Parts: sequence; C-alpha cells; structure tokens
Amino acid sequence: MKHRIVILGAGYAGASVATRLPRRLHRDDVDITLVNAEPDFVERVRMHQVAAGQDLRHRPLRDMLAGTGATVRVARVTAVDVDRRTVALTGSEGDQELAYDTLVYALGSAQDDHGVPGVTEHAHDVASRAGALRLRERLSGLPDGGRVVVVGGGLTGIEAASELAEAHGRLEVALVVRGGLGERLSPTGREHLRSTLGRLGVTVHEQTGVSRVGAGEVVTDDGGVLPADVTVWQAGFAVHPIAAATGLAVSERGQIVVDGTMRSVSHPDVYAVGDSALAEGALGTSLRMSCASGIPMAWQAADSIAARLTGGSLPHTPLDYVQQCISLGRRDAVIQFVTADDRAKPTVLTGRFAAGYKELICKGAAFTVAHPLLYLVRRRLVAGAIVAPTTGA
Repeated sequence: MKHRIVILGAGYAGASVATRLPRRLHRDDVDITLVNAEPDFVERVRMHQVAAGQDLRHRPLRDMLAGTGATVRVARVTAVDVDRRTVALTGSEGDQELAYDTLVYALGSAQDDHGVPGVTEHAHDVASRAGALRLRERLSGLPDGGRVVVVGGGLTGIEAASELAEAHGRLEVALVVRGGLGERLSPTGREHLRSTLGRLGVTVHEQTGVSRVGAGEVVTDDGGVLPADVTVWQAGFAVHPIAAATGLAVSERGQIVVDGTMRSVSHPDVYAVGDSALAEGALGTSLRMSCASGIPMAWQAADSIAARLTGGSLPHTPLDYVQQCISLGRRDAVIQFVTADDRAKPTVLTGRFAAGYKELICKGAAFTVAHPLLYLVRRRLVAGAIVAPTTGA
C-alpha cells in the first residue's frame, strides 16, 4: 500500500509542504492529500488590502498542485484522532473520515479575543478573506466622518489602520495600542511609523487596554469610551483549538510542541508547521506566528518526512529571521532588519522604496509556495542583496 500523507490546512505553511513533498517523493510510493476549507490559497498577509477595497488574484490550490500527483480535498476539519490515525471532515459531501500514516497539521490561527466581552458580537477582523470582505462591505456603507477604531498595535493592526486610512480618507481612523507604538522597532523605525500614521490622519492611543467592545464604542481599561462605528480587532492570534483536544503534546497556547524536524514530541507520525506549532529558532527562542516562520518550517517538515521515508539524511533549514516588513498603505512601509532571533537592528528601509520592497516580499512569498525550489534563492536575495538605500547606522 502507498504511504498516506495528509496535510491539514493550506496557508503559507501547509501549502508549502503540499508543493514541496511531491518533489521529494515518488507518486507510486505515496498518496498525498491536502485538506483545506477553501479551494484557493489565500494570501493572508494581504487581507488588510482586501478590506480596503482591493481585489487580489485567485490562486486555486488544484492549479498549484496540478501535475504533482497530490490531491486537494475542500472540507473543514472537525477532529483528529491520533490513536486511530484518522481525521474527521465535513464538506459538500457530508461528514467523512480520512486515514493517514503521516499527518502534517497546519490549521493555523484566528483572531484572539482575549476574553474581551463584545469582540465576537461587534468587532470585525482581517484574519481571513471572509472577514476582510465583510469589513470592506461595512466600510463602504459608512458616511463621511465615520469612525473606525483598530485595536492592536502589532504588525497586522498597524497595517490595517494605515491601509484603511489611506484608502478611506473620508473616515476617521484610530489605532489603540496596549503598549507603545512600534515597540519592537528601532528608534528610526518607530519615528518613521509615528510620522507616517500622523500624515495619514490616524489617531494613536498608546498604553491603552480595551475592556469591552460595544455596538458603537470601544471601552478602555481606565473607563474611557472611544466612539466607533466600526471596530477592527487585531489584538493577536490564537491557534485552532483542535490540536489541544487530540492528546498531542501542546503548549499553554495550544500549539503542538515539535522538535527540530517539526515532528511532534509525543507522536512521531505527526508533524506541525506554521502558527499551529511551537518550534525553536536558530538561537533557541520560540518562532513567532508569521509567514516568515511558516515557510521555513514547512520546508523543514517536508524534507524531514521525505528523508525518513527514503532513508536519506535529515536536512536543516535555517529557522531564523532577516527582517520585519510593515506596509503603511500602498506608498510607504518600514522594513526593519533584525537579528536571527528577531531583535531590531539599527538599519531600516522606509518610504516608497520600502513599499516596493514589501510588495516584492509579498509576491515572493506567494510565488515561493507554488515554486518551492526557488525559496533559498529568494531568501539569499532578501537577506542581503537589497540593502543600499538604508536609513540609520
């Protein structure tokens, strides 16, 4: 019988495994199935653009895997039984069960409401295409002067606030940050971020927590009230809850704990990649939830699976960081170069050049998913080849 490999989730990490594995294994020896709730690969890092009114290219998963021998199943995962090695699915054909010999868990993450009352009922998000489209429709119906409050000072919150302010200059956009704005950036990066948000007309509320979201307001921890016709919740990510119910060893956040090959430390027939996995980077620090982490993790998992099935040597893909890329609308950005363990260096790129650089990174990430053999070439380019017009020491 063929060895059955099932990949759950087709975000950057899961789709990268699905396109990489068939190039490492012979189709006569393995049966590879990719399960995803949507038929398309979704560029999650661009969902703030969709919310702002832009249309993205559709990328059907079946087209990406055409000719590889891998199969796409459009269905939602409802459970994983690691003892019986089965996955429960529900889709257009009803409830079904799929057996595996090797499982790659890449179900990713969703917005984390942190238990704040009213988020589920009243807030929008840009964590998915469906969410971004709902937000786009809501924004289009707001009158001039409508108030939009974005909650969350991480990269996705900053990008959402910038994009919406640039695309909808008729609206009043505010950004609520629990700590300081751009805390993980260098001084030069923080200065440019603050200047650009000011230019876009974004009001920033720093050192401000949120205790409740209402139908037309955001209530802060100190009892203050921010009027909000639309609230956009971007306060971090929580992993899909299925993993915690499987018996797999998971972290306090519900991420599957993996070794250096992305293999579960408790179940050797299960691998986990992307936001679903807790893995160590090059210097022993935990990898953050991001596309920058997910693709290298996927490569490591795919090549490790292939090596173990064929008797080859286990590979090593560098699990470190080069930069943080933050778009500030379509004409500005901050490219913050970082150490291998993700700490800011003095060097940044800003302005139009940085915006073009960020666009290149986004296009490159999507292209890399479909063309994994070019990953290392792309990585070397972004690591050091485009560093001439820098700002800072």
